[in-house]
Amino acid sequence: MEVSTHSPQETKKLAFEIAKKISKGSIIALYGDLGAGKTAFTRYLAGALGFKSRVQSPTFVVARRYERGDLAINHIDLYRLTSKQEAEEIGIDDFLKNRECITIIEWPEIIDGILPKETIRIFFEYTGENERTIKIQNLY
Repeated sequence: MEVSTHSPQETKKLAFEIAKKISKGSIIALYGDLGAGKTAFTRYLAGALGFKSRVQSPTFVVARRYERGDLAINHIDLYRLTSKQEAEEIGIDDFLKNRECITIIEWPEIIDGILPKETIRIFFEYTGENERTIKIQNLY
């Protein structure tokens, strides 16, 4: 599926639509250049799932966890890591095996080979100040 959004509100609407199709155990890999909208999308998705916490980029801490009652989101950012081995050292396998939460991974390229085949992959392409082309794979 490919969608073009022309404003943050349209991207937010898309996140709300995706939120209806995911559940505990979902793994979402977000691809795109700096500023393409990965963290903003994560913020919108968390809001759509009822999270009230302020969603921040985990670039400098690598992972953040958000909890809401019986649901949790692990938000991981692999931007600063340089190898699959470094990802393994931070426990990426545990995140990927955890079926009790939703796992969202920004900059997943270094672990593409170990992502489960059912991983929802979302590609963000910056096409203008508020415009994005968003390609979504494996969203059923």
